[in-house]
Amino acid sequence: MAESWDPAAFKARVDEVLRRFVAQEADRLVDVDPSLAPVAEQLETAVARGKRLRAAFCYWGWRGGGQPDSDALVRAAASMELVHAAAVVHDDLIDDSPLRHGRPTAHRALRAAVAHHPEGDDAARSLAMLVGDLLMSLAGQLFVTSGLPVAFLGRARPLWAALARELIAGECLEILRTGAAPDVAASLQVIRYKTAKYTVEQPLLIGGALAGAAPRLAEGYSAYGLPLGEAFQLRDDLLGLFGDPARTGKATADDLRGSRPTALLAETWRVADTAQRERLAALLGRDDTDPEDVRALMRVLKAPERVEDLIAARVEEALRVLDEIDAPPVALAALTSLAHSASTRLS
Repeated sequence: MAESWDPAAFKARVDEVLRRFVAQEADRLVDVDPSLAPVAEQLETAVARGKRLRAAFCYWGWRGGGQPDSDALVRAAASMELVHAAAVVHDDLIDDSPLRHGRPTAHRALRAAVAHHPEGDDAARSLAMLVGDLLMSLAGQLFVTSGLPVAFLGRARPLWAALARELIAGECLEILRTGAAPDVAASLQVIRYKTAKYTVEQPLLIGGALAGAAPRLAEGYSAYGLPLGEAFQLRDDLLGLFGDPARTGKATADDLRGSRPTALLAETWRVADTAQRERLAALLGRDDTDPEDVRALMRVLKAPERVEDLIAARVEEALRVLDEIDAPPVALAALTSLAHSASTRLS
């Protein structure tokens, strides 16, 4: 790990940190009362799978600042994955998504635990909300107990506040704009705050702050991280409708049923004529819509290709920034690799 980028080895390290930490916390929850076992199970399920990209960006933000490999830093970086797990539980709850990684989402899985409740669905949703809240709390706990010096942790504390504020802002903007007339600029703003910043930019900045990186390096991290984070979410939008559910583990109709303000939908709307817009509007927000009807319209308008162009432009912008960043070659090579894996994935 010290001299080259081995994504599988890094992922295994992060997986082990998360497995041990969350298992301990799940056990402590059950110690309060055995009836909490289904809630504890959802804590562990929430972190069981993942690409660990956010942890990787935090790690290479640290290494880019000239610091060596560190188990304590890997623990701190793993906390980024708990933030993501919390965001996913809350996002699935907000969207009423049925599947995540091919398994029932937390609020669906927890229905069995409250089958006796007079308002079982609402009770399960409440439990899922609390699972997400606890995961966010555990992220902070793992970070501050990572083993890094207190002075290092203090340098990153303001960034944690920004990460949480911007993530919530993005979620709120998506809710506020759902059902409104599709708009590309508005969709890209949602993408930037809901996903791009906490997926790439903020983990990089936190890793850099922990390392004591110079302001110029932090500026480079932002200039690289924002367009790449947007490319990541644009790819997610495409996969959400055109991806293979066996790979994505998600229901393909989620974004359509919820009329969510994705850039893919906004780009389709932008180039559609009046009749096509009427057809699209009639298909959105319905449980009985066949996703293939929407996909067919999008293909006619070449919306997927247009979004692919947006992705390519952002990845190119991010990679250009790396040419100007003063960081160790191993870090620059890793960030180049991560840019490609984040933007060309199939799930």
